[in-house]
Amino acid sequence: MSEDNSFFDIVESRRSVRIFDTETPFDHDLVKKALEASILSPNSSNLQLYQFIRIPETSPFKGPLAELCMRQKAATTARELVVVLTRRDAWKSRAKANYEYIKDATQNQSEKKKKQALSYYGNLIPKLYRKFPGWSLIKKLIAFFVGFKRPMVREVSESDVRVSVHKSAALASMTFMLGMKAIGYDTCPMEGYDSKRIKKLLDLPSGSEICMIIGCGRGLPEGVYGDRFRVNSDSLIKEI
Repeated sequence: MSEDNSFFDIVESRRSVRIFDTETPFDHDLVKKALEASILSPNSSNLQLYQFIRIPETSPFKGPLAELCMRQKAATTARELVVVLTRRDAWKSRAKANYEYIKDATQNQSEKKKKQALSYYGNLIPKLYRKFPGWSLIKKLIAFFVGFKRPMVREVSESDVRVSVHKSAALASMTFMLGMKAIGYDTCPMEGYDSKRIKKLLDLPSGSEICMIIGCGRGLPEGVYGDRFRVNSDSLIKEI
């Protein structure tokens, strides 16, 4: 099999760029293209509990949002800002969409497999994602005692579910940033922002959380702050 290095070249060349070119033309349609590619990313239980809010440079929210990103240059010079939200609150509609798809699917699969999949979205997912007082503790106790008898998923608490949702949003965000690099644009993911004020500014759903805010544009050379540094791969990759 021949080796295509194009993907690895994109990964190698992608940098977090903190100053963008504000003069040259910028194609906002390509941002949409990269975002549409990002929804193909792997995610927990195919629930896609995330949402992208686009704030182009012409939006009246762009300036105020950049202010709430602590006036980072990656925000003030960005041609578009993408607010990545987690939408744990949307689990019911996303589970229902998966359930209906599986129920109506015409693909070749046994009735047993289909029944198992329907049970997963109709029974197991509600047990994991529903909320009421004390349920998080009950789930942890169930996992603890079942774990005595057989292998069992232990990460079932409310905080565990929150982490899982953020992981799915982060996976989609990385796909988006690599997609932007593939089409000639740069990005910078930011965590320095006032999440409370941003939720109010953009009137975001109360059940949502901001995973990150991504500045987009064509990077300037001075926007890359120094040479890349990573610790030795031997300390990060281990084979046993």
